[in-house]
Amino acid sequence: LNIHPSLLPKYRGAAPVQRALCDGVTETGVSVAYTVLKCDAGPILAQQKVDVDPDIQAPELLQDLFAKGATLLLEALPRVLEGQGPQLSSPQDEQQATHAAKLTREEAHLDFSRPALSLHNTVRGFAGWPGTSASFVLRDKNTGSLEAMSIKVVRTRALDSDIGLYKHLQSEAGPHSASEPVSGQQGMPVMWDPDTGDMLVPCQGVGSVLRVCVVQPPTKKAIAARDFRNGLRQKEVCLAS
Repeated sequence: LNIHPSLLPKYRGAAPVQRALCDGVTETGVSVAYTVLKCDAGPILAQQKVDVDPDIQAPELLQDLFAKGATLLLEALPRVLEGQGPQLSSPQDEQQATHAAKLTREEAHLDFSRPALSLHNTVRGFAGWPGTSASFVLRDKNTGSLEAMSIKVVRTRALDSDIGLYKHLQSEAGPHSASEPVSGQQGMPVMWDPDTGDMLVPCQGVGSVLRVCVVQPPTKKAIAARDFRNGLRQKEVCLAS
């Protein structure tokens, strides 16, 4: 018997929780299934559905699902040991099967031409390992010098209301002091929530906004976005591409 953190036959494979979060599912679950030669394809002994919080990340959800799976397994074991397992289990529907491929570092870079919600779900799914990163440009307000920076994006949110907030803050800031966008998103400014200090990153040409709450600068520990901003001094943050 095996505990698998998905509602089999959905998300068979190495990264079921991560891929489910990347897909933005609102419901997942855990399965107790018999082990067979084909990956995660054995008869299902027990399942439990779980609602998915829109901001939960993979390590948190994984821990919760395995805890629930362990309870399911312990509840089923007495009947299995009595020989009732075959009668209690059900075969999987192969036509409903999907594959959850293992994560790769190449997928972990955030492209801000994608919708904010899609990026938020990627951050959730890739939390822990390998994590997600994004490229920015720091512009010195005094000298105009530019510095490329790649930072890890640790925790985010995707709120529809942030589109209006971003545009309001951008209009208050006046004409953008950095160079005009060269193509697509390049050169667009990051705004900062005046109440929380979160980064407001424009996506899809401000068709949506990704709220970045926690980042990890190079060689440093993860910190709140407001603390990252405080360390920038006279530098503003823009999109690299």
